[in-house]
This record gives sequence, structure tokens and C-alpha cells, in this order.
Amino acid sequence: MERKASAQWNGGLKDGKGAVSTASGALKGVPYSFAMRFGDTPGTNPEELVAAAHAGCFSMALSGELEKVGYRPERIETKATLNFDKTEAGWTIKSIHLDVTAKVPGADPGKFQAAAMAAEKGCPISRLLKAEITMSARLA
Repeated sequence: MERKASAQWNGGLKDGKGAVSTASGALKGVPYSFAMRFGDTPGTNPEELVAAAHAGCFSMALSGELEKVGYRPERIETKATLNFDKTEAGWTIKSIHLDVTAKVPGADPGKFQAAAMAAEKGCPISRLLKAEITMSARLA
């Protein structure tokens, strides 16, 4: 299975502009720039897209882990906070924190926590990232 995306960049680092697209068409020519990435200009950037991918991947992984132990979640909301900072090696994703709230009728808190930990370890985006990944998970 392959998934494809592309990015185009025109100009210099600080004054240039780019656009990202996905083969599915979900993103098509979505603009990004230095100011969107390192400043306060509204718009997306690669790190925000990584955070969104991680939140989406984890939510699906948790749903699967909960189903393995007999629970069907009504709703899982995952917020990913990515820490992007300048280090000696250059700009680096230092950590990602997953803040998870799930509504799972009849869920045992211990089994929920075990499912959340298994999802964090099993999520393909979690396994992709070399950054420290932390999480807090709670039932609503």
C-alpha cells in the first residue's frame, strides 16, 4: 500500500511560498510559508500536518484496541501537541503529547488505559517518529 503527497516551494527560505497536496485530493495546493511555520501567520506547516496525522492515527488505533477487549467507543478525541524547537542539530521535533478523551460505554478504566498504551505503541505514526511521545488518556 502506498500513500502519496507532494510539496512545491518557490523562492528563498524566508520570502518563498509553497503548497502541499495529497494524491487523494484531500489537500490540494494548500499554501505554506516560512511565516506560517515559524511565525504567527495563519496557515498550515509540516509540523502541524504531522500532529494531525498522529492524532488521527492514534484515534483509529485506540478504537481497534478497545474493540479487541470488547468495547465499542462512541467517540475518541485526540489532540496532539507537537514541540518543535531549535537544537544544536537544527530545528527538531522534540516531543509530541497526545491528550485523549474517549466516551466508551461500560469501559473498565484499567482496560481502557491498557488499550490506550497498546494504541500508542501500535500506531504507525507513533512508530515512525523518533521524538519522545507522551500521552494522557481519560474517559469522558
